[in-house]
Amino acid sequence: MEETWQVSFESIISQIIDRGYGIIDGFLSEEEITQLNKSLTDHYQAQEFKQAGISKNQDIVKSIRGDEIMWLERNNANTIETEFLNRLEEFMSYVNYTCFLGLRSYEIHYASYPVGTFYKRHLDKFRNDSGRKLSFICYINQQWEPENGGELVLYLPDKDEVVLPLGGRLVVFESDKIEHEVLPANRERRSLTGWLRNID
Repeated sequence: MEETWQVSFESIISQIIDRGYGIIDGFLSEEEITQLNKSLTDHYQAQEFKQAGISKNQDIVKSIRGDEIMWLERNNANTIETEFLNRLEEFMSYVNYTCFLGLRSYEIHYASYPVGTFYKRHLDKFRNDSGRKLSFICYINQQWEPENGGELVLYLPDKDEVVLPLGGRLVVFESDKIEHEVLPANRERRSLTGWLRNID
């Protein structure tokens, strides 16, 4: 593992220990953001995306959640997607080494929020399923400005943390503790989103 990633990983972990969530910028380079955007567009044009659902039954409720998603699997990932998954697995190994969370697997998908869509306040833990330990969002938006909106809101005990979805920014937080919300944007909002789990 490159030393630069160790520093980034340690920064995220320190923040999570201190406050339950961590944010770092530059997790992806501009070139990586460009390549992942192209991959998302290619998948979308190939009609591989579907409307995201809520709950384990994946019920479609657009008044709660409006994004479209495509699950990313290692066995069908292209080069840039494989590089991202490798980095994610390095982070998962580093968390296990330093925090002893016993992470064993992950779920990850592309997420595209069309203009005006949102995801109401929720918790990333299914009832009777405690497998999700850490939620992560890595934004791949290009030239995102504050006036574009689309912020992530983390609802914390003492305040609300509002996070702009800047390209290359990584947000990680405890899945079973922090409720959060995605606010509407005036342009399409893109990310790679998922969960690190302690079950296979």
